[in-house]
Amino acid sequence: MSFKIDKQTLTDLAIFGTGKSQSVYEIFNRTHSRGGARLLEEMFQYPLSEIDAIESRSKAIAYYMDSRMSFPFRGAIFDAIEFYLNNTDSRTQLMAQDNTLGRKVKNIMGSDTDYTWIHNGIMGCLEMLNTLNDFLDSGGEASDQNVKKANDELKTLLANEKWNWYRQEKGKKKVNYEQAVKYDKVFRFEERSKLFKMMYNIYLMDVYITVGEVARERNFVFAKALPAGENVLKMKGVFHPFLKKPVGNTINVDKNSNVIFLTGANMAGKSTFMKSFTIALFLAHAGFPVPAEEMVFSVRNGMFTTINLPDNLSMGYSHFYAEVLRVKKVAQHLCQTENLVVVFDELFRGTNVKDAYDATLAVTEAFAGIPDCLFMISTHIIEVGQVLKERCKNIRFVYLPTVMEGSVPRYTYQLTEGITNDRHGMIIINNEKIIEIINGEGGTL
Repeated sequence: MSFKIDKQTLTDLAIFGTGKSQSVYEIFNRTHSRGGARLLEEMFQYPLSEIDAIESRSKAIAYYMDSRMSFPFRGAIFDAIEFYLNNTDSRTQLMAQDNTLGRKVKNIMGSDTDYTWIHNGIMGCLEMLNTLNDFLDSGGEASDQNVKKANDELKTLLANEKWNWYRQEKGKKKVNYEQAVKYDKVFRFEERSKLFKMMYNIYLMDVYITVGEVARERNFVFAKALPAGENVLKMKGVFHPFLKKPVGNTINVDKNSNVIFLTGANMAGKSTFMKSFTIALFLAHAGFPVPAEEMVFSVRNGMFTTINLPDNLSMGYSHFYAEVLRVKKVAQHLCQTENLVVVFDELFRGTNVKDAYDATLAVTEAFAGIPDCLFMISTHIIEVGQVLKERCKNIRFVYLPTVMEGSVPRYTYQLTEGITNDRHGMIIINNEKIIEIINGEGGTL
């Protein structure tokens, strides 16, 4: 089963960003090849939901991270190789009889563009084969079984008798036309699929080496995956990867506390914590290292968040109705799929306090009746928490406190057990002298 995730969740977590904002993908996107970047993006688009697949990827990345291996290939050669191999029009194949005087003159003058891209592709293939041969000869047997399997496949591909002449071209900048005719036939028309298989494994190496470098630089760790269904989550020192000086938080969840009820004043850090929590879960399911000190998690089948839900003006939806439809969509997934993670930031903020109270209470209580899933709900309506304490035994209540220093709030960003009654909105309004400005008593642009 694939890991279920939707566009709203990817947007909430800034997995890919919008081009102007930071993204989780860009943190890791330091690959040396375009093929590596494509493969990395695919891994982010399709997280894993099987423990064996997650562990295999994590161990492979950890192997490259611990070995501190550098990517041995020049990234630029792969663009030339892909352009070359993707043009399989037989009319472009080099033929011995085409080596006419006119072609030779054009080649000398640099105007034979067709031959140029073919020659560049051939030289790229030759460089790739020779670099791969040096790489495989220089290293011992990999300790990780998946890396060893990939290297063995590369060795098998490299040992192809049809291109056993590649070593004699090592280090050369060009080959003559007669050689190019022979090599072009093999590379582009006979053994093309094997070259693509080779490049896939090289791109995979590129991704794993790069991700390992990022993890080492940023002090990310590998999460330990547990079988699905155990409903266990332990995060120690989890933090948001975008922050320069993040504050880590620790939270533990099990089947007896699978609903997290989060409260806190505005600016206390609720949304940031929820994003830290879900980004770590997302990366763990991709088999990637996570921004935390330690993490243990039961493998899930999907995740749905609602943190930055926009109005849908084109459909004529108010914010409240957009919230209702979002809750409905998540509810439908809960009926169809087990072991989901569901996160809602300030349920029903788009309606009046009375309806928001009733709806938050009803929905949270319904969530608490689904023991195999994990929920996190944040709200400013702390009165809901008091009622839920009496009705549900599997809800864990945590908050992010505000410390008042005179009339100035200070935020610790550290999770605390319980429900807060912090309400400092008017203090912040008064500190900014908004009423005085409206009354014409001061304040200029």
